[in-house]
Amino acid sequence: MWGQALGKIAQTLVVLFVVSVASFGLLKLAPGDPIQIMLGSEFSQEAYDSLTAELGLDQPFLAQYADWAVRFVQGDWGTSYVARTDIFTYAFKEALPVTLTLASFSLAFAILIGVPLGVLSAVKKDTAFDAGAAVLALTGTAFPSFLLGILLIWFFAVKMQLFPVMGYVSPWQDFWGGIYHMILPGLTLSTYFIAMITRLTRATLIEVMEQPYIAAARARGEPSWRVIWVHGVRNIAMPLVTILGLQLGVLLQGTVLTETVFNLPGIGQMLTSAVLGREYMVVQAGVMMTATLFIGVNLLVDLSYPFLDPRLRARK
Repeated sequence: MWGQALGKIAQTLVVLFVVSVASFGLLKLAPGDPIQIMLGSEFSQEAYDSLTAELGLDQPFLAQYADWAVRFVQGDWGTSYVARTDIFTYAFKEALPVTLTLASFSLAFAILIGVPLGVLSAVKKDTAFDAGAAVLALTGTAFPSFLLGILLIWFFAVKMQLFPVMGYVSPWQDFWGGIYHMILPGLTLSTYFIAMITRLTRATLIEVMEQPYIAAARARGEPSWRVIWVHGVRNIAMPLVTILGLQLGVLLQGTVLTETVFNLPGIGQMLTSAVLGREYMVVQAGVMMTATLFIGVNLLVDLSYPFLDPRLRARK
Protein backbone atom coordinates (compact mmCIF):
# COMPACT_ATOMS: atom_id res chain seq x y z
CA MET A 1 0.00 0.00 0.00
CA TRP A 2 2.88 2.37 0.78
CA GLY A 3 4.39 1.69 -2.63
CA GLN A 4 1.14 2.69 -4.30
CA ALA A 5 0.97 5.83 -2.15
CA LEU A 6 4.48 6.88 -3.15
CA GLY A 7 3.63 6.24 -6.80
CA LYS A 8 0.54 8.46 -6.57
CA ILE A 9 2.55 11.20 -4.85
CA ALA A 10 5.12 11.05 -7.65
CA GLN A 11 2.33 11.33 -10.24
CA THR A 12 0.96 14.34 -8.34
CA LEU A 13 4.31 16.10 -8.47
CA VAL A 14 4.57 15.45 -12.21
CA VAL A 15 1.08 16.89 -12.79
CA LEU A 16 1.94 19.98 -10.74
CA PHE A 17 5.09 20.46 -12.82
CA VAL A 18 3.09 20.25 -16.07
CA VAL A 19 0.50 22.69 -14.72
CA SER A 20 3.20 25.15 -13.67
CA VAL A 21 4.89 25.08 -17.09
CA ALA A 22 1.59 25.37 -18.98
CA SER A 23 0.21 28.20 -16.85
CA PHE A 24 3.53 30.08 -16.90
CA GLY A 25 3.68 29.82 -20.69
CA LEU A 26 0.05 30.77 -21.26
CA LEU A 27 0.38 33.85 -19.05
CA LYS A 28 3.30 34.97 -21.19
CA LEU A 29 0.95 34.89 -24.19
CA ALA A 30 -1.79 36.86 -22.42
CA PRO A 31 -2.53 40.35 -23.80
CA GLY A 32 -1.24 43.43 -22.04
CA ASP A 33 2.22 44.55 -20.94
CA PRO A 34 2.74 44.50 -17.16
CA ILE A 35 5.82 46.74 -17.52
CA GLN A 36 3.73 49.52 -19.05
CA ILE A 37 1.14 49.16 -16.30
CA MET A 38 3.82 49.35 -13.62
CA LEU A 39 5.46 52.44 -15.16
CA GLY A 40 2.24 54.30 -15.90
CA SER A 41 1.24 56.32 -18.93
CA GLU A 42 4.51 58.24 -19.30
CA PHE A 43 7.92 56.58 -19.21
CA SER A 44 11.19 56.54 -21.08
CA GLN A 45 12.60 53.65 -23.06
CA GLU A 46 15.52 53.48 -20.64
CA ALA A 47 13.16 53.05 -17.70
CA TYR A 48 11.26 50.39 -19.63
CA ASP A 49 14.41 48.45 -20.50
CA SER A 50 15.79 48.80 -16.97
CA LEU A 51 12.63 47.43 -15.31
CA THR A 52 12.41 44.64 -17.89
CA ALA A 53 15.95 43.56 -17.08
CA GLU A 54 15.36 43.91 -13.34
CA LEU A 55 12.38 41.54 -13.52
CA GLY A 56 14.25 39.15 -15.81
CA LEU A 57 11.69 39.47 -18.60
CA ASP A 58 14.44 39.86 -21.19
CA GLN A 59 15.68 36.32 -20.51
CA PRO A 60 14.68 33.21 -22.54
CA PHE A 61 11.51 31.40 -21.51
CA LEU A 62 13.27 28.46 -19.85
CA ALA A 63 15.53 30.78 -17.84
CA GLN A 64 12.52 32.81 -16.69
CA TYR A 65 10.63 29.65 -15.71
CA ALA A 66 13.60 28.14 -13.84
CA ASP A 67 14.15 31.39 -11.92
CA TRP A 68 10.46 31.65 -11.04
CA ALA A 69 10.19 27.96 -10.02
CA VAL A 70 13.20 28.14 -7.69
CA ARG A 71 11.95 31.30 -6.02
CA PHE A 72 8.38 29.98 -5.84
CA VAL A 73 9.43 26.83 -4.00
CA GLN A 74 11.44 28.96 -1.57
CA GLY A 75 8.41 31.15 -0.83
CA ASP A 76 9.64 34.16 -2.80
CA TRP A 77 6.60 34.83 -4.98
CA GLY A 78 7.44 38.42 -5.84
CA THR A 79 5.64 41.66 -5.03
CA SER A 80 2.23 42.88 -6.15
CA TYR A 81 2.72 46.25 -7.88
CA VAL A 82 -0.95 47.15 -7.32
CA ALA A 83 -1.39 46.16 -3.67
CA ARG A 84 2.29 46.95 -2.92
CA THR A 85 2.61 43.85 -0.79
CA ASP A 86 4.42 40.53 -0.80
CA ILE A 87 2.51 38.06 -2.98
CA PHE A 88 3.17 35.12 -0.65
CA THR A 89 1.66 37.03 2.28
CA TYR A 90 -1.18 38.34 0.13
CA ALA A 91 -2.09 35.02 -1.51
CA PHE A 92 -1.09 32.29 0.94
CA LYS A 93 -1.60 33.96 4.32
CA GLU A 94 -4.51 36.29 3.56
CA ALA A 95 -6.54 35.08 0.56
CA LEU A 96 -6.15 31.29 0.89
CA PRO A 97 -7.61 31.00 4.46
CA VAL A 98 -10.72 32.90 3.33
CA THR A 99 -11.30 30.55 0.40
CA LEU A 100 -10.64 27.46 2.52
CA THR A 101 -13.09 28.72 5.15
CA LEU A 102 -15.77 29.33 2.51
CA ALA A 103 -15.16 25.94 0.91
CA SER A 104 -15.27 24.16 4.29
CA PHE A 105 -18.57 25.78 5.23
CA SER A 106 -20.02 24.97 1.80
CA LEU A 107 -19.01 21.31 1.99
CA ALA A 108 -20.32 21.06 5.55
CA PHE A 109 -23.70 22.49 4.50
CA ALA A 110 -23.78 20.20 1.45
CA ILE A 111 -23.09 17.04 3.46
CA LEU A 112 -25.29 17.89 6.46
CA ILE A 113 -28.25 18.74 4.21
CA GLY A 114 -27.67 16.58 1.13
CA VAL A 115 -26.98 13.21 2.79
CA PRO A 116 -30.08 13.15 5.09
CA LEU A 117 -32.25 14.45 2.24
CA GLY A 118 -30.94 11.74 -0.08
CA VAL A 119 -31.42 9.03 2.53
CA LEU A 120 -35.02 10.09 3.19
CA SER A 121 -35.68 10.20 -0.57
CA ALA A 122 -34.36 6.63 -0.93
CA VAL A 123 -36.38 5.37 2.04
CA LYS A 124 -39.53 7.16 0.81
CA LYS A 125 -38.98 6.21 -2.84
CA ASP A 126 -41.79 7.10 -5.28
CA THR A 127 -43.62 9.25 -2.73
CA ALA A 128 -44.50 12.94 -2.72
CA PHE A 129 -41.45 13.62 -0.55
CA ASP A 130 -39.20 11.88 -3.08
CA ALA A 131 -40.70 13.91 -5.94
CA GLY A 132 -40.27 17.15 -4.01
CA ALA A 133 -36.64 16.33 -3.21
CA ALA A 134 -36.02 15.56 -6.90
CA VAL A 135 -37.48 18.92 -7.94
CA LEU A 136 -35.36 20.66 -5.30
CA ALA A 137 -32.23 18.85 -6.48
CA LEU A 138 -32.81 19.71 -10.14
CA THR A 139 -33.52 23.33 -9.26
CA GLY A 140 -30.36 23.55 -7.17
CA THR A 141 -28.26 22.12 -9.99
CA ALA A 142 -29.63 24.55 -12.58
CA PHE A 143 -29.80 27.71 -10.42
CA PRO A 144 -26.86 30.12 -10.98
CA SER A 145 -24.93 30.67 -7.75
CA PHE A 146 -24.34 34.39 -8.34
CA LEU A 147 -28.09 35.02 -8.79
CA LEU A 148 -28.88 32.96 -5.70
CA GLY A 149 -26.35 34.98 -3.71
CA ILE A 150 -27.94 38.26 -4.76
CA LEU A 151 -31.40 36.94 -3.86
CA LEU A 152 -30.22 35.72 -0.45
CA ILE A 153 -28.62 39.10 0.25
CA TRP A 154 -31.75 40.95 -0.81
CA PHE A 155 -34.13 38.82 1.28
CA PHE A 156 -32.21 37.76 4.38
CA ALA A 157 -29.78 40.68 4.71
CA VAL A 158 -31.67 43.70 3.31
CA LYS A 159 -35.35 42.85 3.92
CA MET A 160 -35.15 40.62 7.00
CA GLN A 161 -31.85 42.06 8.31
CA LEU A 162 -30.90 38.68 9.74
CA PHE A 163 -27.39 38.46 8.26
CA PRO A 164 -24.71 40.94 7.15
CA VAL A 165 -24.82 42.05 3.54
CA MET A 166 -21.15 41.29 2.90
CA GLY A 167 -17.75 41.16 4.55
CA TYR A 168 -15.56 38.58 6.25
CA VAL A 169 -14.68 37.79 9.85
CA SER A 170 -12.06 35.13 10.53
CA PRO A 171 -13.46 32.22 12.60
CA TRP A 172 -10.01 31.91 14.19
CA GLN A 173 -10.38 35.38 15.70
CA ASP A 174 -14.14 35.41 16.34
CA PHE A 175 -15.64 31.92 15.96
CA TRP A 176 -19.34 32.79 16.17
CA GLY A 177 -18.87 36.01 14.22
CA GLY A 178 -17.10 34.06 11.48
CA ILE A 179 -19.92 31.51 11.29
CA TYR A 180 -22.48 34.31 11.22
CA HIS A 181 -20.77 35.98 8.24
CA MET A 182 -20.31 32.66 6.39
CA ILE A 183 -23.89 31.37 6.48
CA LEU A 184 -25.16 33.17 3.36
CA PRO A 185 -21.98 32.66 1.26
CA GLY A 186 -21.80 29.03 2.36
CA LEU A 187 -25.41 28.36 1.42
CA THR A 188 -24.93 30.11 -1.92
CA LEU A 189 -21.91 28.03 -2.87
CA SER A 190 -23.28 24.76 -1.47
CA THR A 191 -26.60 24.77 -3.35
CA TYR A 192 -25.20 22.89 -6.34
CA PHE A 193 -23.46 20.35 -4.11
CA ILE A 194 -26.54 19.82 -1.94
CA ALA A 195 -28.47 18.88 -5.07
CA MET A 196 -25.67 16.65 -6.37
CA ILE A 197 -25.17 14.84 -3.05
CA THR A 198 -28.92 14.35 -2.64
CA ARG A 199 -29.24 12.68 -6.03
CA LEU A 200 -26.10 10.59 -5.57
CA THR A 201 -27.07 9.45 -2.08
CA ARG A 202 -30.56 8.49 -3.20
CA ALA A 203 -29.43 6.49 -6.23
CA THR A 204 -26.60 4.72 -4.40
CA LEU A 205 -28.62 3.90 -1.29
CA ILE A 206 -31.47 2.42 -3.33
CA GLU A 207 -28.96 0.08 -4.95
CA VAL A 208 -27.26 -0.73 -1.64
CA MET A 209 -30.55 -1.55 0.10
CA GLU A 210 -31.12 -4.36 -2.41
CA GLN A 211 -27.88 -6.15 -1.51
CA PRO A 212 -27.90 -9.53 0.31
CA TYR A 213 -26.12 -8.23 3.43
CA ILE A 214 -28.95 -5.73 3.97
CA ALA A 215 -31.48 -8.58 3.82
CA ALA A 216 -29.30 -10.52 6.28
CA ALA A 217 -29.21 -7.58 8.68
CA ARG A 218 -32.99 -7.32 8.55
CA ALA A 219 -33.32 -11.09 9.08
CA ARG A 220 -31.22 -10.75 12.25
CA GLY A 221 -33.87 -8.41 13.59
CA GLU A 222 -31.78 -5.25 13.55
CA PRO A 223 -33.83 -2.02 13.76
CA SER A 224 -34.54 -0.12 10.56
CA TRP A 225 -32.50 2.93 11.58
CA ARG A 226 -29.41 0.76 12.08
CA VAL A 227 -29.90 -1.06 8.78
CA ILE A 228 -30.17 2.23 6.93
CA TRP A 229 -27.64 4.48 8.70
CA VAL A 230 -25.01 1.88 9.67
CA HIS A 231 -25.10 -0.83 7.00
CA GLY A 232 -26.54 1.28 4.18
CA VAL A 233 -25.06 4.78 4.49
CA ARG A 234 -21.62 3.44 5.36
CA ASN A 235 -21.42 1.86 1.90
CA ILE A 236 -22.13 5.10 0.03
CA ALA A 237 -18.96 6.69 1.45
CA MET A 238 -16.74 5.71 -1.49
CA PRO A 239 -18.87 7.16 -4.31
CA LEU A 240 -19.60 10.23 -2.18
CA VAL A 241 -15.92 10.91 -1.47
CA THR A 242 -15.06 10.28 -5.13
CA ILE A 243 -17.61 12.72 -6.51
CA LEU A 244 -16.67 15.39 -3.97
CA GLY A 245 -13.02 15.09 -4.96
CA LEU A 246 -13.82 15.32 -8.65
CA GLN A 247 -16.13 18.29 -8.13
CA LEU A 248 -13.58 20.33 -6.20
CA GLY A 249 -12.78 22.21 -9.40
CA VAL A 250 -16.42 23.31 -9.65
CA LEU A 251 -16.28 24.39 -6.01
CA LEU A 252 -13.16 26.51 -6.58
CA GLN A 253 -14.74 27.96 -9.70
CA GLY A 254 -17.83 28.90 -7.70
CA THR A 255 -15.76 30.70 -5.08
CA VAL A 256 -14.81 33.33 -7.68
CA LEU A 257 -18.42 34.47 -8.13
CA THR A 258 -19.40 33.95 -4.50
CA GLU A 259 -16.45 35.92 -3.14
CA THR A 260 -17.18 38.71 -5.62
CA VAL A 261 -20.87 38.89 -4.69
CA PHE A 262 -20.21 38.86 -0.92
CA ASN A 263 -16.98 40.89 -1.11
CA LEU A 264 -14.86 38.16 0.48
CA PRO A 265 -11.08 38.71 0.17
CA GLY A 266 -10.29 35.17 -1.01
CA ILE A 267 -8.44 33.60 -3.92
CA GLY A 268 -11.36 34.16 -6.31
CA GLN A 269 -11.48 37.90 -5.74
CA MET A 270 -7.67 38.04 -5.77
CA LEU A 271 -7.53 36.34 -9.18
CA THR A 272 -10.25 38.59 -10.59
CA SER A 273 -8.41 41.73 -9.50
CA ALA A 274 -5.08 40.34 -10.72
CA VAL A 275 -6.42 39.51 -14.19
CA LEU A 276 -7.97 42.96 -14.57
CA GLY A 277 -4.72 44.57 -13.39
CA ARG A 278 -2.48 42.33 -15.56
CA GLU A 279 -0.65 41.12 -12.45
CA TYR A 280 0.53 37.88 -13.96
CA MET A 281 2.72 36.90 -10.99
CA VAL A 282 -0.33 37.07 -8.72
CA VAL A 283 -2.36 35.08 -11.26
CA GLN A 284 0.39 32.46 -11.43
CA ALA A 285 0.42 32.16 -7.63
CA GLY A 286 -3.37 31.77 -7.56
CA VAL A 287 -3.32 29.17 -10.33
CA MET A 288 -0.66 27.12 -8.55
CA MET A 289 -2.53 27.25 -5.23
CA THR A 290 -5.83 26.17 -6.76
CA ALA A 291 -4.10 23.44 -8.80
CA THR A 292 -2.33 22.18 -5.68
CA LEU A 293 -5.61 22.13 -3.77
CA PHE A 294 -7.42 20.26 -6.54
CA ILE A 295 -4.66 17.72 -7.17
CA GLY A 296 -3.94 17.32 -3.45
CA VAL A 297 -7.57 16.59 -2.59
CA ASN A 298 -7.81 14.03 -5.39
CA LEU A 299 -4.62 12.42 -4.08
CA LEU A 300 -6.18 12.18 -0.61
CA VAL A 301 -9.32 10.68 -2.17
CA ASP A 302 -7.23 7.99 -3.89
CA LEU A 303 -5.32 7.25 -0.68
CA SER A 304 -8.55 7.01 1.33
CA TYR A 305 -10.04 4.16 -0.74
CA PRO A 306 -8.28 1.33 1.17
CA PHE A 307 -9.61 2.75 4.44
CA LEU A 308 -13.16 3.12 3.11
CA ASP A 309 -13.25 -0.33 1.46
CA PRO A 310 -11.30 -3.13 3.18
CA ARG A 311 -11.40 -5.16 -0.05
CA LEU A 312 -8.90 -2.75 -1.61
CA ARG A 313 -6.27 -3.27 1.09
CA ALA A 314 -3.19 -5.22 0.18
CA ARG A 315 -3.34 -8.88 1.19
CA LYS A 316 -0.41 -10.29 3.12
